[in-house]
Amino acid sequence: MHNKYFPNNEYHTPKFKKRVIWDKLLFGSSLYFNIRFLNFVFHNRKKALNGQYDTAQWAKSSVDIFKFVEDCGGKFHIEGFNHIDEVKDEPVIFISNHMSTLETMVFPGLIAPVKETTFVVKDNLIHNKLFGPIMRARNPITVSRNDSRHDLIKVMSEGQQKLNEGTSIIIFPQSTRTNEFIPEKFNSLGVKLAQKAGVRVLPMAIKTDFWANGTLHKDLGHLNRSEPIHIKIGKPIKIKGSGKEEHQQIVRFIQENLEYWNNNK
Repeated sequence: MHNKYFPNNEYHTPKFKKRVIWDKLLFGSSLYFNIRFLNFVFHNRKKALNGQYDTAQWAKSSVDIFKFVEDCGGKFHIEGFNHIDEVKDEPVIFISNHMSTLETMVFPGLIAPVKETTFVVKDNLIHNKLFGPIMRARNPITVSRNDSRHDLIKVMSEGQQKLNEGTSIIIFPQSTRTNEFIPEKFNSLGVKLAQKAGVRVLPMAIKTDFWANGTLHKDLGHLNRSEPIHIKIGKPIKIKGSGKEEHQQIVRFIQENLEYWNNNK
């Protein structure tokens, strides 16, 4: 099964893609973007509350937001769809760095058309009045980020069950979103789960500082239209032994791609 929204191995926003008129009329502010984004959220929240937010709808709504980001000046450069195709018949763990709201919004459109998948998220997100119904509809694994041992046991237990059922898992090992990638704060939870469950991992490197984290509300930040959006999906990795070597391989994959993107704007 190929991704019907992204049928090729790579995707690049057309060079002369035009911004929507309302985005231009507001003199480059993020007001139009944030209002329309909230409209997307309320629309999908209603579907979730009505039991209409299945995997296909999740993927479609993600692609709708993807296109809207482009309409507001986002320039995507995505590589590695072929690696998702390589694992279309097996559950895997996607391990990515975490910069902004953007990746949580667009990842479903990149992955869910090919594979049943869910996220590991902070438990306060599923209780959030705005986003909670949407996240609960996707049955994520929740962690507190306050008790690392309890989180490890929970992810290992629920994660293995979901993988056994054929559901792939997306993990952001950093404790919070940040523009700076710090290897020491990038935990090996995803690798440990993959080792225990006997599944492969796909590293994902992202640069999504186009959508900044907000001050008053983290999901409603300003847009850095001069910053291109990069997403690279790596080759599937089989975990051998303790997984330490594979963890370092994932860290290097992210570091090297971020360095390349930062040096070749």
